[in-house]
Amino acid sequence: FASCEKKGDTIVMATNAAFPPYEYKEGDAFKGIDVEIAQAIAEKLGKKLEIADVDFGAIIGGVQEGKYDFGMAGMTVTEQRKESVNFSTTYATGIQVIIVADGSAIESLDSIFVFDENGDPVGLQNPDIKVGVQQDTTGDIYCSSDVTGWGLCDVAEDGTITTDRVVRYKTGAEAVAALKSGKVDCVIIDNEPAKSFVAANEGIHILAGDNEYAIADYAIC
Repeated sequence: FASCEKKGDTIVMATNAAFPPYEYKEGDAFKGIDVEIAQAIAEKLGKKLEIADVDFGAIIGGVQEGKYDFGMAGMTVTEQRKESVNFSTTYATGIQVIIVADGSAIESLDSIFVFDENGDPVGLQNPDIKVGVQQDTTGDIYCSSDVTGWGLCDVAEDGTITTDRVVRYKTGAEAVAALKSGKVDCVIIDNEPAKSFVAANEGIHILAGDNEYAIADYAIC
């Protein structure tokens, strides 16, 4: 942990405080699982914790540049991210789920994908589908790949990926608001924040049954 050697009394954690229950704000106070873990780290190091609330996509670069000492934001460990930063051991498992409006025609993954005899996706049931995600999160990464990789994008012969079906928002709350207003057909996001968003908003629900979209490890960068 680089911050073990840092001079001064403060370590800075970068997060995006719109991802309950991992991180969120109550008034001016930061709350959540990641905040509690970060506070415990600071206490262990004998430091004061400072929290920088930034766009999710700015966390990796800020840590890499030394602007922040570490990042915690329900962040999935990926090979691409490991090229820029180191990760701690895993402290949570993130499962992506699908949120839809009550009465939606989307009732399962079968409503989204066409599957082959092996159960692998090979096409889309509705080529005009719009899916809301929080930018740069695991949901975004999966959705922004081609269909055979459980994505929603078209790939041209030259390898160019078209992501018109994926609508990116800065926060999960904005994606959910877009779902409620009919701008997107569903939202793909981590299960725990999904529960919080559904509890706070009438008229939406998480698809039940075997409809988990992706399973990933969360760690500190």
